[in-house]
Amino acid sequence: MKTKLLVIIALICCAGCQTKKDNKEADAAGKDTYMNPLLDAGAEPWATFYNGKYYYTQGTESEISLWVTDDITNLRNAEHKIVYVPENQKSRFHLWAPEIHRIDNKWYLYYTADDGNTDNHQIYVAENDSEDPMQGAFRFKGHISTDADNNWAIHASTFEHRGKQYLIWSGWQKKKTDMETQCIYIAGMENPWTLSSGRVLISQPEYEWERQWISPDGSKTAYAVYVNENPQAFFSQSGDKVLIYYGASGGWTPYYCIGMLSADADSDLLDPAAWHKSDSPVFMQNPKDSVFGTGGISFIPSPDQKEWYMLYHARQIPNDAPGAIDSRTPRLQKIMWNAQGIPELGTPVKVGSPLSKPSGK
Repeated sequence: MKTKLLVIIALICCAGCQTKKDNKEADAAGKDTYMNPLLDAGAEPWATFYNGKYYYTQGTESEISLWVTDDITNLRNAEHKIVYVPENQKSRFHLWAPEIHRIDNKWYLYYTADDGNTDNHQIYVAENDSEDPMQGAFRFKGHISTDADNNWAIHASTFEHRGKQYLIWSGWQKKKTDMETQCIYIAGMENPWTLSSGRVLISQPEYEWERQWISPDGSKTAYAVYVNENPQAFFSQSGDKVLIYYGASGGWTPYYCIGMLSADADSDLLDPAAWHKSDSPVFMQNPKDSVFGTGGISFIPSPDQKEWYMLYHARQIPNDAPGAIDSRTPRLQKIMWNAQGIPELGTPVKVGSPLSKPSGK
């Protein structure tokens, strides 16, 4: 009887030890993984990594908020606040796709806004000379006029290449009439708020996958809208290629996807002939796992800068009903590289799937 009692006690102790071990392993796994979405709502996610911190923002209607964290996968618990509210009547509404950039030891917010009429969208810039963009104040710096006619312009992004600063954006070639076509432009920059060259057209919707504007349920805009928008610059692994990723087709449809332009790093980036377009999307919907309308892409490194990740938005239904709340959410996914050193973006993963956290965190 005594022997049986000792065996039972030993079994209980072992079971307890195993449970503690399992709990520890589960805790460790939870600390090493994350799941999408990063937030319960938000589109056009964008972040930059500076001095060990990620500064994140996303599209809004009337103000720009900024999140700061050393763990981009933990945005839900990150410090965040409103850092800029436009006062100019021409730039107070529909603040699409804001981005924050560190240029010449100052912070610049690039954003698109209008006077209440979305047909009047233009690009604007605010400046903050504080070391920490969560401190100090962003002050209106100016309007970036992209052409003599001040054509509609949205989704501005800037990048530096071999000592030169460039602006890329989406805009109209001319005022719309019975249809709308959004194209990708590039220009040189004299300073963070002034262009030094005329705009150069480098992409317009030409493939079928760039020209979808009617959702499967028949919902559509009042007229045909063909879309190339939200350009983002990136580079090949060896730096021999300059890459521009962009959103194609209507963002309100499940067909919204990512295309890619590439140019040799030694080429003249202001020469349209330098740019070559992929003939198919490089990132698109995954209906099997209920991921639709993939877009709003941007790129950030892991904390140790050994890996690269892309931020993007998507929804879990093919399209929102007319007048419904925008159901897009921000997501994060690791990228890989092919044999030529070009990013392989893969397939968007299902919401709730455990993913390994970026290295160095």
